[in-house]
Amino acid sequence: MLIDFSEKNLPQVEKEMLEYIEKNTLSNSLKESMSYSVTAGGKRLRPLIVLAVADAFQQKLTTPFYQVAASLEMVHTYSLIHDDLPAMDNDDLRRGKPTNHKIYGEALAILAGDGLLTLAFQLLSEVNLASTEKLLLLQLLTKASGTSGMVSGQVGDTEAEGKVVSLAELQQIHSEKTGALLTYAFMAGGILAQQTPEVLDILQRLGEHIGLAFQIRDDLLDVIGTTEDLGKNVHQDQKLAKSTYPNLLGLNGAKEALKNELKTAEKVIQTLASEPNFNGSVLNEIVALLKLEEV
Repeated sequence: MLIDFSEKNLPQVEKEMLEYIEKNTLSNSLKESMSYSVTAGGKRLRPLIVLAVADAFQQKLTTPFYQVAASLEMVHTYSLIHDDLPAMDNDDLRRGKPTNHKIYGEALAILAGDGLLTLAFQLLSEVNLASTEKLLLLQLLTKASGTSGMVSGQVGDTEAEGKVVSLAELQQIHSEKTGALLTYAFMAGGILAQQTPEVLDILQRLGEHIGLAFQIRDDLLDVIGTTEDLGKNVHQDQKLAKSTYPNLLGLNGAKEALKNELKTAEKVIQTLASEPNFNGSVLNEIVALLKLEEV
C-alpha cells in the first residue's frame, strides 16, 4: 500500500519543485544546480509524511497539498547540499551520486542551497489555502528549519564533535537537527486535513518519536550499513568524531532505543483511531519502514 501511495503521489511533489524552480530562477547554472539535487532521488520521507497524514484523514490530495509537501522537500534538499560541504561533513556522495559541490563547485552549491531555502518559503506563501492555515504552516516551517530547529541542531552537532555528551544532550541535538522537520511534516498534514489543536498535539508527539527514531537508525546505518545500500559514504560519523547513539549506548543499546521509539510511535497512531474517518495503515507502514532487520 505504501509503495502504491508513494508511486502515485511523490512524482507530483517532484513536478511541483522542478516547475517552480524553472519558473522562478533566472540563472541557468543556478537552476541546473538546484534541479540536480532535487532530482537526486531518496525516500522523500518528509513530503510522504505530509501527504500520508492528510490521506489518513480521508483528504483528497490536490495541488496545494503537493505544493506544501514540495516546499518542505526543498528545505530538506537545501540542508543536504550544505551538510555535504567541506566546511560541514565534507562528503562527496549523496543518494548514490556525487554531492552538489563536487559537480558545481562550492560557491554554486552554497547558492543552490540558499536558492532552495528561499524558494521554499516563496512557494508556501503562494499556495492556495486559507490565510490562517497558510500563516500557521509558514510559522511552523520557519521555526522547524531555523535557529530554534534544524539550524540550531546542526550547530549543536558540529560543536559536539570530538566530545562526550549526555544522552539528554544528544536527544536535544537530534530533536532539532532531524526531528524538527519530521515533526513539522506530521503537523503540516494535520493542518491540511483541518484537524483540531488536540489532534495536532498528538501528531506533534508522533513526529517527535519518528524524528528520534530516524536519527538513531541513521546513526546505526552509518556503522552497519554499506555505501551501496545507503547511497552515501558510511563510517562518516567516526571519521568526524561525531556524538552518536551507537557511540553513547553501544550497538545493542542503540538498536533497543530505536525499537522503543518505534513502538511508542505505533501507540501514538493507535490513539488517533477514534478520530472520525481516520485510517492509519499508511502511517503504520512508514513506521515499519524505519525498522531494521537486525533489531
